[in-house]
Amino acid sequence: MANHENNDTFQSEKGIHTDFLEKMTYGDYLQLDTLLDSQKRLSSHHDEMLFIIIHQVSELWLKLIIHEIQAATTAIQNGELQASFKMLARVSKIQSQIIQAWDVLSTLTPAEYMEFRDKLGNASGFQSYQYRLVEFVLGYKTPHIMKIYKKNEDLYHILDEAYRAPGLYDVAIQALAKDGFDINESVLQRDFSLTYEKDETVEAAWLDVYKNKEKYWDLYQLAEKLVDIEDWFQQWRFRHMKTVERIIGHKVGTGGSSGVGYLKKVLDHYFFPELWEIRTKL
Repeated sequence: MANHENNDTFQSEKGIHTDFLEKMTYGDYLQLDTLLDSQKRLSSHHDEMLFIIIHQVSELWLKLIIHEIQAATTAIQNGELQASFKMLARVSKIQSQIIQAWDVLSTLTPAEYMEFRDKLGNASGFQSYQYRLVEFVLGYKTPHIMKIYKKNEDLYHILDEAYRAPGLYDVAIQALAKDGFDINESVLQRDFSLTYEKDETVEAAWLDVYKNKEKYWDLYQLAEKLVDIEDWFQQWRFRHMKTVERIIGHKVGTGGSSGVGYLKKVLDHYFFPELWEIRTKL
């Protein structure tokens, strides 16, 4: 009965296209043959498929995060703050998706993971170049990380360009200066390949923005969009750490890191330190 009803429904849709001998299909547009043929298990274990797909999906979301943050950075540089808000709000929504992915991966038990973990060799999420790009475009630069990618010239060039370019927070600080706030010249002209360190003039500027939000409404909205991104990023880091602890405990990571120990350390890092400092002072 159900099949008959479905056939009747399909037949009633006279405008549905069914002849694709010379037309592009949904699968063609999305290159699904390539995409769905990219899950190559190295073991015969059932759950390795889960492990691969979770990481591949996360990499796709990271690609979109980078795309949006880079566009938002350009918009802020051009004084188009309103346009940047849509992009930054989208980043926060994407982050919520990546965080929920840990819940799916957490269905992998320690015993199950151990049955194919050795197949990974030294491959590790620590080596994700897109994750590093996210850190770079947000302004967190770590020089020793670049060594991982030297084997691929094209990839190294992409990372090096982002490594030396101003990050999202740098252009936000420049927006403060353009709006008349007195920002130290050493901050505005700093070497962008170095990780940003908090500055008292930047803190004073953001404090003024929050105390006079009606006057500086666009800057106030920008600040809150940045806090949203940092908040979600910290939640992502925490869920990452707890998922790793749940599955492998305190074992050394496949890439050689201390695993849970390393992930706990990075929980203390802030991309936009002054925006958190001022909350105590308001």
